[in-house]
Amino acid sequence: MSAPLPPLGSLARSRALLAAFRYEQSDPARFYSLLAGDSARQVAHYVDLAGRTVLDVGGGPGYFADAFRALGATYVGLDADAGELSLHGREVTQDTVLGSGMALPFRTGAVDVCYSSNVLEHVPRPEAMADEMVRVTRPGGLVFLSYNNWLAPNGGHETAPWHYLGGRRAAERYARRHGRRPKNDFGVSLFRTSVAQMLRWLEDQRDVDVVDVRPRYHPDWARWVVQVPLVREVATWNLLLVLRKR
Repeated sequence: MSAPLPPLGSLARSRALLAAFRYEQSDPARFYSLLAGDSARQVAHYVDLAGRTVLDVGGGPGYFADAFRALGATYVGLDADAGELSLHGREVTQDTVLGSGMALPFRTGAVDVCYSSNVLEHVPRPEAMADEMVRVTRPGGLVFLSYNNWLAPNGGHETAPWHYLGGRRAAERYARRHGRRPKNDFGVSLFRTSVAQMLRWLEDQRDVDVVDVRPRYHPDWARWVVQVPLVREVATWNLLLVLRKR
């Protein structure tokens, strides 16, 4: 069992999460369990999850299901890739469906919380996915959407930092060095998404109220970086939008 993470918004939490990334490949269960637990408690900061229906867009294997259910939520997961659902020896549960984040197979207003973590950068039309997340959320419900922006140091995922020289060039370099294409292959399964792009999308929304806009993993005192053009594209790392459906 890993030790509980420090309080939300603290520098100690940011350091603990950054340190945990070294286990992502060697001990994925340890890493993803910790990340999922932190994610669920972050959502619970904005809404009481007990008795709520949570749709996780791009949930992958069941670490996030475990974390949300531990806080009393009814969890439904969606993923576009069946292989992602059974990673690390996890079993696919009946509460998970296959589908596209850009065309969610759920009726309008079906869920209390629509959640997505680090998926938006993997779809070619991020605004369409964000629109769908708002659509399936009931009035008064919460949309929790976070993603890695392209110009962040980790924006190229396993091809970083070479993505700064171009996404396709970084992917080709990875393929030459490893003898296979990267899982996050620019133009195929990874796309350029900026902070400014989704802030513009947010400005056009009439069906939501803004609850929070911040760097997801930064301490509270560093949330100002989202307000500074250009700087935010490098310094945000992971943008979080928390919205209340009208």
